[in-house]
Amino acid sequence: MDNRRLILLLVFSFSLVMLWEGWQKHTNPKVEAPAATASQSAGVPTPTPSATSAAAVPGQPAATQAAAPAPKATIRTDLLIAEVSAQGGDIVRLELTQHKATEDKSRNYVLFDNGEKHTYSAQTGLIGNGLPNHKTLFALGAQNVELKDGQDAVTLRLDAPATADGVKVAKLITFHRGSYQAEVSYEIANGSGAPIAPHAYFQFTRDGQPAEQPGGFGVQTFTGPAFYTEADKYQKVSFDDIAAKKAKFVSKAADGWAAMVQHYFVAGWAPATGEREYFANQVSSNLYSAGVILPVPAVAPGQSATLSVPLYAGPQEQSRLEKFAKGFDLVVDYGWLTIIAAPLFWVLEWFHKLTGNWGWAIILVTIALKALFFPLSAASYKSMAKMKTLGPRLQRMKEQYGDDKMKMQQAMMDLYKREKVNPLGGCLPILIQIPVFIALYWVLLGVVEMRGAPWLGWIHDLSVKDPYYILPLIMGATSFIQTRLNPAPPDPIQAKVMMLMPIMFTFMFLWFPAGLVLYWVVNNTLSILQQWQINRMIDAGGKAAAN
Repeated sequence: MDNRRLILLLVFSFSLVMLWEGWQKHTNPKVEAPAATASQSAGVPTPTPSATSAAAVPGQPAATQAAAPAPKATIRTDLLIAEVSAQGGDIVRLELTQHKATEDKSRNYVLFDNGEKHTYSAQTGLIGNGLPNHKTLFALGAQNVELKDGQDAVTLRLDAPATADGVKVAKLITFHRGSYQAEVSYEIANGSGAPIAPHAYFQFTRDGQPAEQPGGFGVQTFTGPAFYTEADKYQKVSFDDIAAKKAKFVSKAADGWAAMVQHYFVAGWAPATGEREYFANQVSSNLYSAGVILPVPAVAPGQSATLSVPLYAGPQEQSRLEKFAKGFDLVVDYGWLTIIAAPLFWVLEWFHKLTGNWGWAIILVTIALKALFFPLSAASYKSMAKMKTLGPRLQRMKEQYGDDKMKMQQAMMDLYKREKVNPLGGCLPILIQIPVFIALYWVLLGVVEMRGAPWLGWIHDLSVKDPYYILPLIMGATSFIQTRLNPAPPDPIQAKVMMLMPIMFTFMFLWFPAGLVLYWVVNNTLSILQQWQINRMIDAGGKAAAN
């Protein structure tokens, strides 16, 4: 009975890991869906979200629409290479020089992509009569901008054609040394004879295809828009819900940010505190936009105004995310296990600072967890060791009572009571440890710090599977040894199932990230040593009592 429950418990725990993606889809807060608005602001209609995703923003003169491939400018810093199109001043391509492509390690990782693998760009524009938007053809201030030694920042300036009323607009994109954060700004000079009060939108436009995914039995991390406000906290929105017009997220707020999230990387707009409207739309069959709309302060005739919004586009390094905006580190999403996973990563990061290697940090975290759960593990192994000593007596009971299950069960319960053995003693401690294991699984699976991190020898990347399957085979061998140390079930069928479990686990772990398999190997090894010692102690005690 206890072994059957243990098997079911283990299978159930792995099912939780495999189906975790399904759980994540239900973690979004239920708030009202965004609605189009038509309120007035200084005589200028507040734009509806759908206005920003149209082929041309209403009021944009056809003469300013780009009809041919627009020229591009390249910006180089110590961390990235950005391509900015003259059409709209969109950032249409962004290479991260400190992160390599998944398939080809000789190439940089591409976040914003102009069609090589994805359609993904950062777009901005103004909404107002004749004002430039992401379809307007700007004049590039330079073709190549490079951060030179001694410089802390570089700026690309783009000038839009003056409107018929004499309004001049310039767009400025500033990147900083040692940072994935940029500022996208608009300078508006009102040369007309009347005040203007436009709105500005900042959005990401992306296809609905998921980004690179880790191995592990088809488990996929979230790819799609996300929003955050102080009141409603972190809200993920799936592309499917956007297409079905069922997306639920906050529509208006006085704070927060909008982001496009994918595995390991994120891009986000984080305006300063003030009125804003969030939106997410389907542009075409496989193209979506999400972002934020802001009011621009009224500009009197002959006066100028500036609006600037910070942009983050880079890896989900938690130290950088925390500095960018409040709550932005939540894009590293552990679901309801954040309360366990966040401290686990903190400890893992602390050990990494000591060792300089994520593999050794995983080993030290495993040892620390083993020490933390030592009393529970010891109770479990003592229970299993006592059960093992009762194995021959249980077998004799089975032969004695034959097919009379009622008498067999009663005799077993009497035996457990006399010997002070809890048949569930080996299961309950494991049940308590399952959330910790799942939380660690998502830490190792989701943190970008593990991406491309080597351990030793043949393990060059702890975030992907072992290329030669050595660690999974070692894990299978340690699991087999553990099974041999456990009490053999009296039922032959249960005994065969128990012997098959290491083979099943080995097969499952072939595709798991090497970092997780390393954790499991170390955990198994420590468990074997602990269980072997407890078995010796109980066997010695039994022999002493017999003598």
